[in-house]
Amino acid sequence: MSATIALVDDDRNILTSVSIALEAEGYKVRTYNDGAEALRVLAQQPADLVILDIKMPRMDGMETLSRLRRTSQVPVIFLTSKDEEIDEMLGLKMGADDYIKKPFSQRLLIERIKAVLRRVEADKPGMPETAVEKLIQRGPLSLDPSRHKCTWNGNDVVLTVTEFLLLQALAQRPGHVKNRDQLMDAAYDDNVYVDDRTIDSHIKRLRKKFKSVDDDFDAIETLYGVGYRFKEAGQ
Repeated sequence: MSATIALVDDDRNILTSVSIALEAEGYKVRTYNDGAEALRVLAQQPADLVILDIKMPRMDGMETLSRLRRTSQVPVIFLTSKDEEIDEMLGLKMGADDYIKKPFSQRLLIERIKAVLRRVEADKPGMPETAVEKLIQRGPLSLDPSRHKCTWNGNDVVLTVTEFLLLQALAQRPGHVKNRDQLMDAAYDDNVYVDDRTIDSHIKRLRKKFKSVDDDFDAIETLYGVGYRFKEAGQ
C-alpha cells in the first residue's frame, strides 16, 4: 500500500506543487493550510508521515508538533524558510525526523521522505534481524541506525536523517576516505544531484553539533581536493 502523507503549509503554491510531485511518486496526499485543522483530522485519520511548515499563522509548526507528539509518533519532516540553527535543534529535540529549508528541490524532499519511511519500517516489531542495521561503535562515537540515535562520550547528538546517513557512511570504515560523490550516494537515492557545497555544509554542521558536546572533537577529517574520513582510534 502507498503511504499517506499529510502536508501542512499556509502557502497554497507549495501545497499544490508538492502534492503533484508526491502523487506522481505514488503517495496519497492530504493537504492542510493550518496546524489546528491538520491536528483535528489527523486525530481521526492518521497519516504515515507529516510534512510540516514551521512559520504559519494561528498555530506554528513547533506548536503543532508539540501537540501532535502528545498522542502520535508519526514521522515529521519540517519545512522552513528560517535559518536559525536553534530552530532546527529545537524541532529535532521535540521529535521531528528531518528538516529541509526553503527553497528546496522536490526531488530532494522525496528522497528525504523515502529515507524517513525506510527507518520507520525498520523499527516495526517483527522486522527480521537482517533488516535492522547493527550498532556502530567507534571510540566515543555510538551510532544506532535502527533507533536513529547518536551519542558521543555518552552525550546525545541530535542529527537529521541526512546528517546521520553521512556520518554512518564515514564511521562504517574509519580511516578510509569518502569523496563527495560517495557521500552523496550514501545520503541520497536515485542519483539525485547535490552540489559539493551541500555536502560540505552538512559536514560543517555535523562538526558544529559534535563540538557542542566536546570542544576537542576532531574525528571528521578533511582531505582537501579528495574528500572526508572518520579518524581511526589512536590517530
